[in-house]
Amino acid sequence: MTETTHPVDEILPPPKLFALGLQHVLVMYAGAVAVPLIVGRALKLDPADVAFLISADLFVCGIATLIQSLGATQWFGIKLPVMMGVTFAAVGPMVAMANANGGPEGARAIFGAIIGAGLISMLIAPLVSRMLKFFPPVVTGTIILVIGVSLMRIGINWIFGNPVGPTAPMIVDPAAAEWMKAASEAAAAGALPEMPPKLAAAATMPNPAYAPLGNIAVSAVVLAAILLIARFAKGFIANISVLLGIVLGCIIAVSIGAMGFEKVAAAAPFALIMPFHFGMPVFDPVLIVTMVLVMIVVMIESTGMFLALGDLTGKTVDQPMLSAGLRTDGLGTLIGGIFNTFPYTSFSQNVGLVGVTGIKSRFVCVAGGIILILLGLSPKMGALVESVPTMVLGGAGLVMFGMVAATGVRILAGVNFAANRNNLFIVAVSLGFGMIPLIAPNFKMWMPHALHPLIESGILLASIAAVALNAFFNGASGSAADAKAAAAVAEH
Repeated sequence: MTETTHPVDEILPPPKLFALGLQHVLVMYAGAVAVPLIVGRALKLDPADVAFLISADLFVCGIATLIQSLGATQWFGIKLPVMMGVTFAAVGPMVAMANANGGPEGARAIFGAIIGAGLISMLIAPLVSRMLKFFPPVVTGTIILVIGVSLMRIGINWIFGNPVGPTAPMIVDPAAAEWMKAASEAAAAGALPEMPPKLAAAATMPNPAYAPLGNIAVSAVVLAAILLIARFAKGFIANISVLLGIVLGCIIAVSIGAMGFEKVAAAAPFALIMPFHFGMPVFDPVLIVTMVLVMIVVMIESTGMFLALGDLTGKTVDQPMLSAGLRTDGLGTLIGGIFNTFPYTSFSQNVGLVGVTGIKSRFVCVAGGIILILLGLSPKMGALVESVPTMVLGGAGLVMFGMVAATGVRILAGVNFAANRNNLFIVAVSLGFGMIPLIAPNFKMWMPHALHPLIESGILLASIAAVALNAFFNGASGSAADAKAAAAVAEH
């Protein structure tokens, strides 16, 4: 690397690029395949079509990652170490669309809305990027802290199980479930019976599939391995501590029968991803507007991710860079709709991995993008990565997601709380807003359903609160004292 080459633009040797890129892919894989699984099942598609959605998703993840990290002209790509994946912000609206109209017809309506939203997002990206002046250190640090804390829920659920679904902490007793069904029918007829006391006492029971000690033990071993490698290893081995920890976890999972390769053996070695697999999209104006609102949320969240990466890599994110990054969110979404997949954004869990490894080169993510394309074109390779149990990823998740939160704390260290005590209000209240969806996920149950996509993201709520409170207390760009304090921290 020459003296004039920024670490972001450093090109590492191919073996290192492959290992570090694979590490990024393993970190994001579980989140990348979750959305096509959810939407495919909501559409009631055949298993073969759901598998196709997963392959298409990985394929477009790779393409969007290449554009974002490598760059394509001055208009597309922020040229930072960014991994692109499907945003969870769009799941709610897409499931609602699927419930209204399932099967291939519902898929065509969803993909039409996604294509329309992608086009509009590319047009409005420069407008959204002009909001950069509203993100001084007190706002940026708070948002990144909320991002990290919000992500911790994912890592914890990887270890213990999801709070809803087949791995929820409690399960409904079958007899109680039958009574509830009969009571629902009776209530429709105007008569609501009272549940028998014995049945009420046993209505729920602990779920043996939730938080098994074996899962916790595997996650603990992975976490311990990552920390030991990071502490005692040197150079490249230390940089791939997360990857080595996951590999060790997989070996343990195979030895105890928690990971198998049956799906790998059954999967095809190669399959093309064809556009418009379900037919020509249907462009419904109402659905397009709904998806555009989701994309605005996505772009605001992406702004926080890009600023976090800029801080981690030492690369200042200016307005043209931010505009190119947000425009790529729209382009990735457009490509996604064409290739039968969903809206795209930068994956926040990979931001934490940059902090863990200290590797700032964007070409690591370029390698990750190429790996994702190969996974999408080879169902057998995709099945191999998909077979990694979430309990293995859980131990790594605690490290990476905590690193995002720690980055937010580091940025807040440059904020002058002594001279400007109003900054305490900004952080305190914004953090509280960000915790609402985590602590009380049903807070929106009586609000209009159209508002749900806009308020179910704690990151968005914290962003709005932080920007508004900063404008109220400090003006749009923050105080001069904060700017001097942040510059002093940067120098040290």
